[in-house]
Amino acid sequence: MKRLYWLIPTALLLTACDRESVPEAFTPEMASFSNEFEFDPLRGPVKDFSQTLLDEHDVVVKKVSAQLSKEGCFDLLTLEDVENNTGATLLLDANYYVDGRTHEKRLRLQGKCQLAEMPATGVSWETDDNGFIISARGKETTATYRYDSDGYPLGKTTTAKEERFTVASTPSKDPRKKMDYTAISTFNDRTLGTVRQTCDYDRHDNPLSCELQVIDESVQPPLTRHYTIKNRIDYYCAVGFSRDGPGVLCSARY
Repeated sequence: MKRLYWLIPTALLLTACDRESVPEAFTPEMASFSNEFEFDPLRGPVKDFSQTLLDEHDVVVKKVSAQLSKEGCFDLLTLEDVENNTGATLLLDANYYVDGRTHEKRLRLQGKCQLAEMPATGVSWETDDNGFIISARGKETTATYRYDSDGYPLGKTTTAKEERFTVASTPSKDPRKKMDYTAISTFNDRTLGTVRQTCDYDRHDNPLSCELQVIDESVQPPLTRHYTIKNRIDYYCAVGFSRDGPGVLCSARY
């Protein structure tokens, strides 16, 4: 009997390892917030992170940082647009995100902690049965969002009267390297630009650093810019399995 019980954990580990051959999916909150606030979505038990965009001269252009609960809710989100000298800090407070400085209510939430409405502008968001934001409606504009089977954001289409702006993202065929992608932007079916990104990844299949090439095709000749994205990610402890095998995945910093 002792021998039988000894074998059970091994069998469970092997089964779990087989399951983990498929990378972890993106949560509805992570995928949807990345769409709205323009950062790369992350997988797994993320505790806090920052993503910093630097230009060719290593000058910071933009920065996004956040703290998340164990349930995957954004407790704190800070947006810094250094290039344009703007920014915002949002704090989770019950069913709202409030301004981090004035504590005014900015965003109303739905479900666990998903975006529902921005009262000041009249924008409202709709979700599908899985909790992913699939549309946003304003007074004069409508946006629709697309995701793959892992919850990875494939882009969005924004329409206003007779005008249509579309971003279509095609990720790498390697399911562990979703942040290696090509995105094409079009306006009324005319190509405006192309973005290509390649990254180095951690054991959670999240990007540590990325190289970004942005081609502006709205001008002639096309203008190409190069950027670097540097990520810092902390994780909650969890018993689980990564590409390195079973173990306790703790709040390691990358």
